Amino acid sequence: MTSNDLQKLFEKLTLKEKICQLVQLSGEFHEDEIISVGPQTQLGITKKIVDNSGSVLNVIGAEKIRKIQSKYLENNKNKIPLLFMADIIYGYKTVFPIPLGLSSSWNPDLIYKAYKIIADESTSSGLHVTFSPVADLVKDPRWGRVMETLGEDSYLNSEFIKSMVTGLQGDLKDNSNIASCIKHFAAYGAPEGGREYNSVDMSERKLRQEYLPAYKAGVDNGCEMIMTSFNIVDGIPSTGNKWLMRDILRDEWGFEGVTIADYAAVQELIVHGIAKDEFEAAKLAIEANVDIDMKTSIYSNYLEKLVENGTIDEELINESCMRILKLKNKLGLFEDPYRGVNIEHEKNTLVSNENREIARIVASESIVLLKNEKNILPLTKNKDKICLLGPYIDNKNILGLWAFHADTKNTITIKEAIENKINKEFLNYEEGCDLLSDYSFLGKFGKMASFDTSNISKEDKLEKAINIAKDSDIVILALGEHTMQSGEGGSRTDLTIPDLQLELLNKIKKMNKKIILIIFSGRPLILKDIIDKVDGVIYAWFPGIEGGNAIADILFGDINPSAKITMSFPYNIGQIPVYYNHFNTGRPSMTSSVDARFTSRYLDAPNSPLFPFGYGLSYSTFEYSDLSLNKNILMSGEILEVSIEVKNISNIKGKEIVQLYIRDCVGSVVRPVKELKKFSKLEFNPKERKNITFQITEEDLKFYKKNMEFDSEEGDFEIFVGKNSEDCLTAKFYFKK
Repeated sequence: MTSNDLQKLFEKLTLKEKICQLVQLSGEFHEDEIISVGPQTQLGITKKIVDNSGSVLNVIGAEKIRKIQSKYLENNKNKIPLLFMADIIYGYKTVFPIPLGLSSSWNPDLIYKAYKIIADESTSSGLHVTFSPVADLVKDPRWGRVMETLGEDSYLNSEFIKSMVTGLQGDLKDNSNIASCIKHFAAYGAPEGGREYNSVDMSERKLRQEYLPAYKAGVDNGCEMIMTSFNIVDGIPSTGNKWLMRDILRDEWGFEGVTIADYAAVQELIVHGIAKDEFEAAKLAIEANVDIDMKTSIYSNYLEKLVENGTIDEELINESCMRILKLKNKLGLFEDPYRGVNIEHEKNTLVSNENREIARIVASESIVLLKNEKNILPLTKNKDKICLLGPYIDNKNILGLWAFHADTKNTITIKEAIENKINKEFLNYEEGCDLLSDYSFLGKFGKMASFDTSNISKEDKLEKAINIAKDSDIVILALGEHTMQSGEGGSRTDLTIPDLQLELLNKIKKMNKKIILIIFSGRPLILKDIIDKVDGVIYAWFPGIEGGNAIADILFGDINPSAKITMSFPYNIGQIPVYYNHFNTGRPSMTSSVDARFTSRYLDAPNSPLFPFGYGLSYSTFEYSDLSLNKNILMSGEILEVSIEVKNISNIKGKEIVQLYIRDCVGSVVRPVKELKKFSKLEFNPKERKNITFQITEEDLKFYKKNMEFDSEEGDFEIFVGKNSEDCLTAKFYFKK
């Protein structure tokens, strides 16, 4: 549809019809009348609103969407198609590792391929918009939704957000492209105490310096939508925060796309205590530039009255409605309301062999090797007798909480994958224990959450495991969090392996067996008390449908692990939050001249994490040397070249992630001890040496100065280059304007 035709359509709409475009309802409202009466009555939604609403939440499937769209268009006099939106965070049917795992790959190009698959599968099933990617920076693993995030570093997060948005959207002209919705704007990943939906309180400088860059990267890369967060920003909930949603997002960043409130967030303005009633909630949200009200009746029932009594300007509704119509037009829905809906293509593309192959590669590059004592890994096939133990050994529920559209029947377990690697006489298997001893804390989810369907007692399970372990040379233990212990609503204060599983580990440890531990989790767990009890540790996250194959590939050396963590692993719970780019303080524990008692430290634990940001092992061994700069003074407008020699001193081909950090030694405001600025993931042949060169410009040195201006300052800078944020070579330079 041309711009002129779209304008003519818009001018035909009544105020009520414009408002209806701003309303998003779930699929149940579009089902048979008898079924939909309940939710309509409960929410206060009339049939007229349903027949004119602009978008649908979390309905997916080609046949179902075609049916709903067809029926809707029959009842809609203006023939404006519905937008179908859903949460497809890291995979529809072909499920990839959780995003915290994806970022551990340090490979944005590979993740771009994964998100192209996500878009293709989702659009073949009728979707137009996915509420993804998640751009929330996070430093507190107590928060359950860390699994959806990309970690603790704003630069690395931004690089992944760019690749994800591009992978999903392309140019939106192809029916296999899907519109992306960046979320949750803003600072949703910084709730106090790591508690879900809790308050967020930080300075504007911290917000701009650390938390906003990844969202802006999505905006700059053309994302079509932004979703508000549930939390407050400077005392005002995002959904009613005009400074955040209009002044920054629209005016400062130039975002012209559609904004949407998270689930019932407009209604929650009342609960927050910033709006006294529905009228005021509607006023605050529309004035803040929130275009779509998700799953409440606030906009549908109160905006019209606010216009009629002169409280708000109708132009606010006109702007929001036109933005929604423009998105529908950009997606070509006026020409083809069934865009991408293809039942035959849906059958052929979902979990295709090609998609599974990419999922296996992605998983193998996301799984982190944390420990490899005396090179116990990789294992030799058909040599040692292997015993598989633990509740995750033959468990298909390794997809994470946000893979609820997936079919776990497509998941490959560790046991299945290893059975395809070695002869059966070298393999034994017992579960040994359930994931948890008590599921009651999960409430209504408890029943569906328990994977233990047998009648075998805890004691009998443990005894069986011990008996088969006796006859084994190596024990592989697959332990970890329950799927429902992370994700939305999964905040926790105890981040250790569940006691029932630790009992199994401790029993095996007493047998003096070689133990390889595989951990499934949606967050960094606290491993201090178990790391010394095992010989090898593989951190699998929730690795997706090809997770079992990827783990087996790494166990037996068919794949050399290359992933590195993007979130520091705490030494203990009391350290949290612990992250690499902290401030020095006036009394740093390691370098202060005052008595150690009066420095910034703990009496009972180190300051540093158990595993630092950027840490991860390989079967190869890499040696760093000869860090050099092409000049000691960087002038504005010039380029500083930083070179380093990296050699694979082993006989095993492998990939290494070379990381470059910078410290601004003196600034008008206190600067972090180091910040990631560049990285490169490279493959090395055995004994191969490579010279890696990074380019640094003035742009890499900018920050929000004392006057809140984003700019650089003259002064001394330190360069760190190495294999993680702690193990680095250093050099210095001076920047001059």
